[in-house]
Amino acid sequence: MALVNHNSREIQFKIVYCGPPEGGKTTNLQYIYRRLDPRWRGDMVSVATEQNRTISFDFLPVHSTEIAGYQTKFQLYTVPGQDVMRETRKSVMAGADGIVFVADSRQERFEATQKSYWDCRSALSELRLDPDRIPFAYQFNKRDAKGAVTPDQLDDALEVKVPSFLACATSGYQVFATLDWVTQQVLANFHSASSESRMSHHGVENRGQSVHPEPSY
Repeated sequence: MALVNHNSREIQFKIVYCGPPEGGKTTNLQYIYRRLDPRWRGDMVSVATEQNRTISFDFLPVHSTEIAGYQTKFQLYTVPGQDVMRETRKSVMAGADGIVFVADSRQERFEATQKSYWDCRSALSELRLDPDRIPFAYQFNKRDAKGAVTPDQLDDALEVKVPSFLACATSGYQVFATLDWVTQQVLANFHSASSESRMSHHGVENRGQSVHPEPSY
């Protein structure tokens, strides 16, 4: 849930990129990092194995707009895709405000993509995050691959009910479109939760010790 810091007047949102190993999660963040003005992004931390696979997380704070005098910040993470890293993956997903699932469009990775997707949903449920309610973006990456799985096949396999983005993270195609969509959904959820909170006079739970502000929108 959103973390509110009254001292710095910031609202921080956490977006986690999930998907199969080598599907393009880290490539997404690397592209975003390169293209953003340094004034609007923080340092990216990356932990990788000798095979250059992310085993912990990539972290990229991205500044956005203000909400009633509070600066919004989106913290972007990727999770390790390997099966043996499930607990690490789950810990990174804890407290997520939005998910970007990066599917590997290569035919030979179709089964791995499906397995990763259902594991992602299972992990969210274990973390008491409803996978059908949390903002969830679908990016079909590596569309330049020869014999790529069709978008319709991926839509069916992943039971996609929202717009999906056909992407090529290495070139940056649809990388920001994916990010823009999920951030807008996260902000919409935040506004909705804030309105319900004001009406019920209850605070909205967040990841930190700070309490939710009650700005007027």
